[in-house]
Amino acid sequence: MSSLRTPTGVFFVRSAEQIPCPCCSGHLKVIGSRQRSCIDSLGDKIILIIRRLRCVACRRIHHELPDMLVPYKRHIRDSIEAAVGGDPALSVTADESTLWRWRRWFRALAAYFLGCLTALAARYAIASAEGRSTLPRSALHGIWQLVGDAPGWLARVVRPVANANLWVQTRSAFLS
Repeated sequence: MSSLRTPTGVFFVRSAEQIPCPCCSGHLKVIGSRQRSCIDSLGDKIILIIRRLRCVACRRIHHELPDMLVPYKRHIRDSIEAAVGGDPALSVTADESTLWRWRRWFRALAAYFLGCLTALAARYAIASAEGRSTLPRSALHGIWQLVGDAPGWLARVVRPVANANLWVQTRSAFLS
């Protein structure tokens, strides 16, 4: 088991954008903050102070996550993106079982993500990053067709799906 080094720093996360409530599109009001730790690609622990937001209409609480995070994942988005995208120059400080879980997680949800992105693109009349192909493709290639395959593609998947309140929570309260 690898040990984590001491935290490299504490960072405060504050968005300049005013995002509406993903549930009801109401106004979000800051009600506090909390710590959220993550692990970078070198294995260093980063502490983030993220804001807690409450919708004034539906009263639900949301957390403002930066694009570098994937909801319910401990490692930063770049590490997960490299593992899921099959990057041959993978330099992520994670054991093989973690890489395997990330790939399994993405394979299980890739078709769902593709469906969400397609529906959101149709709802908002947004064109895809590349021209449509009639050739058979994997769900990952379909996602890349919508958001592009340049670095940061996973953030371009996570943000619209989470902000549209379509994110599937895969944690279980019954895990010990």
